[in-house]
Amino acid sequence: MGHWAGTQTSLLCLALLLLQLFARCCQGLQNPAVLPTFFFTHSLYNATVYENSAARTYANSKVKMGVTLTHKSWDIKYRIVSGDEEGFFKAEEFVMGDFCFLRVRTKGGNAAILNREIQDNYLLTVKATVRGEDLDAWAKVNIQVLDMNDLRPLFSPTTYSVTIAENTPLRTSIAQVTATDADIGSNGEFYYFFKDKVDLFAVHPTSGVISLSGRLNSDERNRYDLEILAVDRGMKLYGNNGVSSTAKLFIHIERINEHAPTLSVVTHTPSLLDKDPTYAVLTVEDMDEGANGEIESVSIVAGDPLDQFRLVKRTGSNEYRIKGLEPVDWDHFPYGYNLTLQAKDKGSPQKFSAVKVVHVYVNRPQAVEIKFEKEMYEVSLSEFSPPGVNVVAVKLSPEPQDVEYNLNPGPDSDYFKINPQTGLITTARHLNILEKELFELQVVDLESDLKVKVSITVEDENNHAPLFLQPSYEVFLNESIAVGTNVLTVSATDSDRGENGYITYSIASIQALPFTINQFTGVISSNNELDFESSSESYIFVVRASDWGLPYRRESEVNVTVHLENVNDNKPLFEKIACQGVISYSFPPGGQITTVSAIDIDELELVKYKIISGNEKGFFELNPDSGVLVLRKSLTTANPKNGVFNLKIAATDGENLSDSMFVNISIVHGKVSSKSFSCNETRVAQKLAEKLLKKAKANSKPKIEDVFIDLYSVNRQTPQFDKSFPSEISVREDLKVGGSVLKVKAWDGDTGFNGRVLFTISDGNKDSCFNIDMETGLISVLMPMDREKVDRYLLNITIYDLGSPQKSTWRLLTINVEDANDNTPQFLQESYSAVILENTNLGTAVIQVEATDKDLGPNGDILYSILTSTTQLAINSSSGIVYVAGQLDREFKAHFNLKIEARDKAERGKQRFSVVTLKVSLDDVNDCPPAFIPYSYNAKVLEDLPVGTIIAWLETQDPDLGLGGQVRYTLANDYNGKFEIDKASGVIRLAKELDYEKQQFYNLTVRAKDKGRPVSLLSVSFVEVEVVDVNENLYPPYFLDFAVKGTVKENSRIGTSVLQVTARDDDVGRDGEIQYSIRDGSGLGRFSIDEETGYVRSPRVLCALLASKYVLC
Repeated sequence: MGHWAGTQTSLLCLALLLLQLFARCCQGLQNPAVLPTFFFTHSLYNATVYENSAARTYANSKVKMGVTLTHKSWDIKYRIVSGDEEGFFKAEEFVMGDFCFLRVRTKGGNAAILNREIQDNYLLTVKATVRGEDLDAWAKVNIQVLDMNDLRPLFSPTTYSVTIAENTPLRTSIAQVTATDADIGSNGEFYYFFKDKVDLFAVHPTSGVISLSGRLNSDERNRYDLEILAVDRGMKLYGNNGVSSTAKLFIHIERINEHAPTLSVVTHTPSLLDKDPTYAVLTVEDMDEGANGEIESVSIVAGDPLDQFRLVKRTGSNEYRIKGLEPVDWDHFPYGYNLTLQAKDKGSPQKFSAVKVVHVYVNRPQAVEIKFEKEMYEVSLSEFSPPGVNVVAVKLSPEPQDVEYNLNPGPDSDYFKINPQTGLITTARHLNILEKELFELQVVDLESDLKVKVSITVEDENNHAPLFLQPSYEVFLNESIAVGTNVLTVSATDSDRGENGYITYSIASIQALPFTINQFTGVISSNNELDFESSSESYIFVVRASDWGLPYRRESEVNVTVHLENVNDNKPLFEKIACQGVISYSFPPGGQITTVSAIDIDELELVKYKIISGNEKGFFELNPDSGVLVLRKSLTTANPKNGVFNLKIAATDGENLSDSMFVNISIVHGKVSSKSFSCNETRVAQKLAEKLLKKAKANSKPKIEDVFIDLYSVNRQTPQFDKSFPSEISVREDLKVGGSVLKVKAWDGDTGFNGRVLFTISDGNKDSCFNIDMETGLISVLMPMDREKVDRYLLNITIYDLGSPQKSTWRLLTINVEDANDNTPQFLQESYSAVILENTNLGTAVIQVEATDKDLGPNGDILYSILTSTTQLAINSSSGIVYVAGQLDREFKAHFNLKIEARDKAERGKQRFSVVTLKVSLDDVNDCPPAFIPYSYNAKVLEDLPVGTIIAWLETQDPDLGLGGQVRYTLANDYNGKFEIDKASGVIRLAKELDYEKQQFYNLTVRAKDKGRPVSLLSVSFVEVEVVDVNENLYPPYFLDFAVKGTVKENSRIGTSVLQVTARDDDVGRDGEIQYSIRDGSGLGRFSIDEETGYVRSPRVLCALLASKYVLC
């Protein structure tokens, strides 16, 4: 150390070399005089000196420090005037040639030494003076104190303690120790290493980071007490292996359940109508191994106050499904439930997952509660409606699956019935507006207890015939009434309303009658004279009362009997009048003269005769009953006027007096013939006979009611189905509501209402799928059909007429519901999963997925396909068997998440399909050897690294699982124990110190072998270790002399040796070998130096006239 005179460079310049040339031919030449100048070559100089330098150690400068001697007689002195308060330095003079060098050195005998850590720079002010002359110069010298490796690294703190989990991954940094060294540069560099050999841990030699290099097992050992050393690199270089500092590291191994379970949730919003809905799918994962990674339970810890939900674990997985316990109360929680879920593992200590809030919700119409579609149902119903007619369908919206409609018992409920499932109300019996016009029903859903009112108004139909107030009418009528006299008033009532109840009257007779009837009032009056004597004694006829209903009028009839009463309305009529006759005076008294005869049509044989005049003297007597005129007393005394008696005779029926007739009797003397009387014939008898004949004929005619055929009021025939009525038909189940199914044809031979036919479905319409138009017989779809529920209906089609009494008949109609593609294929499971070995042979069946379709034929035939693009797996399109179709490799792809479609083969319309997820997991087979990453390694290692340092950390990848993925490492050649490898972690450490000078490269062969059974697999890698040389050139070369003088004659031959310089290097080996060279000076290029011997030679002829001296550096 005491010989250090320059900087730490490989080459050192000789401070000054003066070559004096001795001239032979140029001795007389002299330089002209110059004015004296006195100054330093530079105003500031930089110089260096090592700390802890011994006394009389000179500072080194890259340039010449000092003053040029203008006059050789100058005696220059240097003195430090400031900057050295501690007195470390002294300025000295060294004269060589025409230059006075300034040399600064450490003083001797002073206990204080330079310490860079205290002060690393001194700025000295140096004054130069010339003895005996008033000359001085000033310069500053900046002394830089260079560092020496005089301090050792120190730990702070000296004790460390960490706790790590036993499952800490390899290469994890678990701690860091810290030491400091106040030296700078390479002097402050140091290495960390363990005092004793440690396999499970490694310390980085420069950062002090301790990392894990082996697998921990707290059961085997739960604490490690390690000692870490910090060694100054320079100490090894200088041959001193002393330890500067020691730190203790306590590592506690804790059995830690490192990972808490994690929850991932996929929510699903089912429909309110779904059966056994899944509200969410929950997957639980725990990254720990063994029991620490097993899930003990998953629980609903909050958000389910009514305990309505449960978690169902899927077999063989950590998948859970949130299900509901029916029924879930959505009414009080319309916005759903916020379920708080938490999982716990089986580790010790147990760890709980972070709570996961899952919003459970069901699709239901927002702001719409379950209620009837109408607040009140109001319908009108024809009074004609027979039993079985559809009235109205009540419906809850949305309709629950378990709905059950019922009619609350009441006075009106017996007239109707309701289908509990469909809510269709139909008539149960005939309706009569006279009995009840308005029906009030109450429908209730037995499940929800929701109620709704149904108001049914019966519309009046013309179903009532007019009804006469009497079953028959009879009247006795005086034949003498005048024409237009009201004979009788018939009256009928009709319970129908409006025109259906408006009545008009008419006489239903095919014979002429002397009567007429007012069509509005029913008043019967005579429209012709009546005559008892010449017509029927009684008239029996039918009066018809008709309403104005449509399309037919209803009519009823009543018998009216009119009896003619005989009235004495005819005066007697003489058969003969104006009689004249002759009798003799001798005509004997008592003798019959003649007979008068009068006829009274009203009362036969009741006529009385009397002589009105001409018999004042009483000669004649007229029998009042017989009309015989006899002579009462002798005519001998008679003296009539002109010999003629003019008798005026009249006949009476007691009320009416006939017209008088005259009998003129002439009295003559002598004998007179009996036929002497003659009269005028009145033909009364003939007329009477004709009248009697006419009456007899009238009485002999048949009664009116016997010949009148009532085609309207008598319901003679039963309605009949048309011969085209089928016994069986087919209809597609997807026929839309309102679509026509069949038009039933029927007829009735009666007329009017008796022949009008009504249609109804009286039985078999259990799902309310069909409706028949009461008027037209058209069967249509009322509610959607579902063949999968009911594929056949047996309807009782009943037809009624509107006659009285009403007649009906029925036929059975079978409706076969044909399949339509209205059902989507349904998989038997919500999802599928399978596990197979990765070396499964091609064609091997993996799993069979199965779907069902309730449709028939092609609509129900299912075709399976895999939607996910894959060549490794395929599916049998018919059976749904998934099989291996390509080479499997778990390491390339461990799971297949396939979307499998089940599609029907519908030939008409749109095909239906559904999709399910199939997860196929591959179980590992030991088919992969460990693969080094990278394939080979290169490591550069400083030759001075401490033993135990990690020089390479090998990494392999073996994608196999279990033992097949566990790798063990070995070295094929450790170069006599210089290297070692951790068999589990792949860490390569230095086992012995390296020496660059002995060997610079090592090629390590590393084997990595897995533990697979029954065959383990092996891989080989190479690690090329390059030893990096550490600069052991500790000492710079130095010249033995500060300056060397030499001389040479001018004109000496080329290559003349001038002088030899000698330098030393305290390093050994190549680091101590010295090479010489000329770097600077006025002689640069004019002289050469042998780089090995140090001899300076002249490469050319020199001339002193040009230069008498040269300086070499």
